[in-house]
Amino acid sequence: MDTILITGAKGQLGHALMRYAGKDSSMRFIPVDLADADITVLDEVIRLVREAKPDILINCAAYTAVDQAESDADRAFLVNAVGPKNLSIASFDLGIPMVQISTDYVFDGSGAKDRDGRLRPYRESDPISPQTVYGRTKRLGELMTMQHNPRHYIIRTAWLYGEGHNFVRTMLRLASGKDPVRVVDDQTGSPTSADELAKAILALIRTGQYGLYHGTCEGACTWYDFTKEIYRLKGIRKEVLPISTEDYPTPARRPAYSVLENYLLDQTTKIRFASWQDAIRNYLCD
Repeated sequence: MDTILITGAKGQLGHALMRYAGKDSSMRFIPVDLADADITVLDEVIRLVREAKPDILINCAAYTAVDQAESDADRAFLVNAVGPKNLSIASFDLGIPMVQISTDYVFDGSGAKDRDGRLRPYRESDPISPQTVYGRTKRLGELMTMQHNPRHYIIRTAWLYGEGHNFVRTMLRLASGKDPVRVVDDQTGSPTSADELAKAILALIRTGQYGLYHGTCEGACTWYDFTKEIYRLKGIRKEVLPISTEDYPTPARRPAYSVLENYLLDQTTKIRFASWQDAIRNYLCD
């Protein structure tokens, strides 16, 4: 039986991973959150990992308040960069692999181009250029993990939703209001179910193929398209108005194009994600 230590266990991905605890008798999960250990303090992390003696560590903890990070850069740096550094040091010390979750925000959001100059999804090998504090600190988290534990799986994901506060639940809440729902229609990405990502992670750690991966649901849409599909699946009749990014200014710049291609997963494993349409249907209708 493999013992898996999960930091940030109360987040969306942590919840999804923990749901598998009762489904797979070959795995034992140890959930950890801030009350158990502060990942920004190395001594606490080393104590935690040595006492738990896991076979693998999955770090789901992150500072994900993208806008707030612009004015709280020190805290974002501690959680998103120093935290992974401490966890990778502790896991390397115990001789175990580590999973670090990263983000599409490490790219500049303008998209990659093929040989003919046409827009295409980002691959793992494309140049990174984060434009926000959140993106820069998450990129540092990648680098810290690579530097301090060579037995790593780094997985970039995007537009994640699961158990807890997320875009899907916000749109369902707004549907009960009197006014039309206004949603950005010039940002494109791949909505990704935390369940799909959790399944992929648990499959990946069995392969022993360490490295940097992209992991999102297949296909792409805008936030406006996503909202329309959410309402269609729930049978909600609500006016949805497309707006531009300029109509909805935020402290942190949002990527216009953040579609990730699961290129290395496709090339080196049998792991496949569901389409974003199937994933949201399962989330809302199962």
